[in-house]
Amino acid sequence: MTSLILILISALFFNGIIGRVKSRCAGRKGPGIMQPIQDVIRLFRKGAVYSDVTGPVFKMAPAVYLASVIIACLCVPFGHKAGLISFNGDFVFFAYALALGKFFCIIGALDTGSSFEGMGASREATYSMLAEPAFFLIMGSLAMMTGHSSFESIFAALHPSSTMSWALAVIAAFIFLVLAMIENSRMPVDDPKTHLELTMIHEVMVLDNSGIDLGLIFVTGYLKFAMYAALIANLFIGSIPVGFGIPVFLAIQVLCAVIIGVNESFTARFRMNHNPQFIFTLACIALLAVFGVMLMSGQLV
Repeated sequence: MTSLILILISALFFNGIIGRVKSRCAGRKGPGIMQPIQDVIRLFRKGAVYSDVTGPVFKMAPAVYLASVIIACLCVPFGHKAGLISFNGDFVFFAYALALGKFFCIIGALDTGSSFEGMGASREATYSMLAEPAFFLIMGSLAMMTGHSSFESIFAALHPSSTMSWALAVIAAFIFLVLAMIENSRMPVDDPKTHLELTMIHEVMVLDNSGIDLGLIFVTGYLKFAMYAALIANLFIGSIPVGFGIPVFLAIQVLCAVIIGVNESFTARFRMNHNPQFIFTLACIALLAVFGVMLMSGQLV
């Protein structure tokens, strides 16, 4: 429960911090940190408009998308304190809860009958498929190193005391951070501020969404950022007491938001055909972590 509350609190500020950092890097004052939440509140006050060609799948997709991410957040522990959903192999459930929400988001875009949204859905499905091995490989390496198969047990047993533990924690943190940017369609994979449909990925999928539905999609994105940052925080919290763990957790959330903001300020967007290569490289890095753990444990000769 502690982790869920902290994720919800972090989600309120995460996107605002990213926007603030980008504004400062561009030499502008920029909007306030709470501006994204104010935008969502304004959307919640508006009614949704539906096209005549859309069906029930389009109408229910935003709610399912949000529910899937909330369920995934329930799996995230806080150091040695298990999440509300915790069992052996829960990281597999975590991944496929997110996949369920992504699936409904994709078929919701296809339900509009728009060629642009269908194009964005195809790209989203491809990038998600390529990103999934990286998550399972890095979680598999952590499971092999600790001898456990649940989030709570893995993070509680992972003490960054040895060089190998630190190296694996840093690699895992990097992979989770890049996965967060891929899952939320941020730079360098996608540009959330672009207005050209031919180059959009996630944004073009939600062109027909409006009002409360669009607000739910925005909230889901904020939660996903905070959720991945929570996984990064758990890599370093370990068995730290709650009193010290909470400030560390929040500090890592802010650090992740700042890194993403700086990255978006100084990184150019990749060409579309380079994105699969970039995402596949992430899986290769995770595979190196697996080989490193196997080598250190004597399983690889």
